[in-house]
Amino acid sequence: MPAQRLQKYLNQQGVKYRVITHSPAFTAQDVAEVAHIPGSVMAKVVIVTLDGQMTMIVVPAPKMIHTDTLAQALSAQKVTLLHEHDFREKFPDCQIGALPPFGNLYQMPVYIDTELAHQQEIVFSAGSYRELFSLPVKDYLRLVQPKQFAD
Repeated sequence: MPAQRLQKYLNQQGVKYRVITHSPAFTAQDVAEVAHIPGSVMAKVVIVTLDGQMTMIVVPAPKMIHTDTLAQALSAQKVTLLHEHDFREKFPDCQIGALPPFGNLYQMPVYIDTELAHQQEIVFSAGSYRELFSLPVKDYLRLVQPKQFAD
């Protein structure tokens, strides 16, 4: 079942979204493939510390995160990739590896890659390994208000 917090939030905001059920997959790129979604619209969530602050980074599924490049793009002194055990407790309603890109629901700043922000739709894991949400990027940007970056 999708993260109920997210579903309730989207319903309260009057956002139209689509739920896509797929066979279990664990990496963002694998999820995109089994759900027949282009990797360019499939969001991958990576949790980092950005100058000591836990932060959500949202990039297209095929993109790899390089901390040095990310630090430069975000004008940060230090970016550290976090292991799931470092942030598991912040997402009690989600399966790890299936985090939705809504850091605002978890008191976490969000940065989105401009490549993904310029798509028409965004598709993302909804807290489980079997379900995705799809919605217009314009609605996502309005609700989350992530800072955009290009690397």
